[in-house]
Amino acid sequence: MDFAAWCSYKYLNSGPGALAGAFVHQRHLGDTTLQRFEGWWSTEPATRFEMTPVCRPPASADAWQVSNPPIFAMGPVRTSLRLFAEKGMPALRERSIRLTGYLEGLLDEVVRNRPVTVITPRDPERRGCQLSLRLDTGSADELAKRLRHEHGVIVDAREPNIVRAAPVPLYSSYHDCWRFADALARTVEESR
Repeated sequence: MDFAAWCSYKYLNSGPGALAGAFVHQRHLGDTTLQRFEGWWSTEPATRFEMTPVCRPPASADAWQVSNPPIFAMGPVRTSLRLFAEKGMPALRERSIRLTGYLEGLLDEVVRNRPVTVITPRDPERRGCQLSLRLDTGSADELAKRLRHEHGVIVDAREPNIVRAAPVPLYSSYHDCWRFADALARTVEESR
């Protein structure tokens, strides 16, 4: 892998517009011939305030940083990282498997007689905490709006016909899973 970039809005619970991460393979660090965007933050910290017209990139991924980090957006990410560290990934993954399995079992009952199919792999080792549901009829956006406004349940919609529910192990409960399944059952009519 030469380069990689990732967001923090989904898995670190920070929201759109939050911090992102970057990986640059060490063979590219210090390569001044490689074209890249340059900014005030992509120059050496020791000489940054000299504000010379020539960039002196550090031999790190920091050389690709164009702008300063958004301070107010960093607070939630820092807090989230601290919470993840306190709980530990093994404990969170174990809870995720149980919680998502519980939701999957509830959905098996709900979708049985409805035009909805759970399309996420059933094997917990092949999925995270999110379950994707395909609607045989209707709009994903419309279903998401009804779930939110009529039942206070928030799902992610991917048009034309996919809704995604994610019982996040850090803060979702079994009751949250039940509420979603119940709201789905009340919102999507049974097939005839």
